[in-house]
Amino acid sequence: MAKITRKPVPRKAAVPKKKAKAAVAKPKTPAKKSLKAMKPWTPAEIHEVFSRFRKANPEPKGELEHVNPFTLLVAVVLSAQATDAGVNKATRALFEVADTPQKMLDLGEERLRDYIKTIGLYRTKAKNVIALSAKVLSEFGGEVPRTRAEIESLPGAGRKTANVVLNMAFGEHTMAVDTHVFRVGNRTGLAPGKTPLEVELGLEKVIPAEFMLHAHHWLILHGRYTCLARKPRCEVCLINDLCRWPEKTV
Repeated sequence: MAKITRKPVPRKAAVPKKKAKAAVAKPKTPAKKSLKAMKPWTPAEIHEVFSRFRKANPEPKGELEHVNPFTLLVAVVLSAQATDAGVNKATRALFEVADTPQKMLDLGEERLRDYIKTIGLYRTKAKNVIALSAKVLSEFGGEVPRTRAEIESLPGAGRKTANVVLNMAFGEHTMAVDTHVFRVGNRTGLAPGKTPLEVELGLEKVIPAEFMLHAHHWLILHGRYTCLARKPRCEVCLINDLCRWPEKTV
């Protein structure tokens, strides 16, 4: 049998690989200065801030309408995820017929819903108000309790509710942190914190005792009317020269 020979197939010349282009490092955008990395407020500066707030508004008032500690408690519970104006609109008529825990129970959950149906989550809130009214009667003799733990034990009431009631009804030096206070505490650098509790404790630590009775009202009003979320009114801010916010417009 004849031997079959195969001609070797010539190999293709190796094509030199193109050198990868060296990655060009893009210039990094300078990171915004962290509030915690900012120059801390001095005690003198903090005293000056609240002195200005006091001079401009010596007796600030909460904007939730109420006639006694119980109606204040109810109004604060109803104000969760709702505006004070919206709550006031609903409670003006409500508090004319139910300004005590017993009267609220007598009104009943179904009729209560009719009064507050313009407020968000009104069904859940009506259930909570009836339940808290019953608990205030059965466990606290019909009187709003005067400790944070006891108020927090009521249906629908949390730490912020307790702080508002303790401050406004009983004159305690508490700091209620809502969205406005949380924003002001962080934006100005007065008390940076990731949670409302961190901001609350931070503010309590730095604000002098002489200002604590009204401090949370001043901060709420400042956040609501001046240090706005989307477009802060830095040009009319009482403390714009002291504020640590790196993006302030003055």
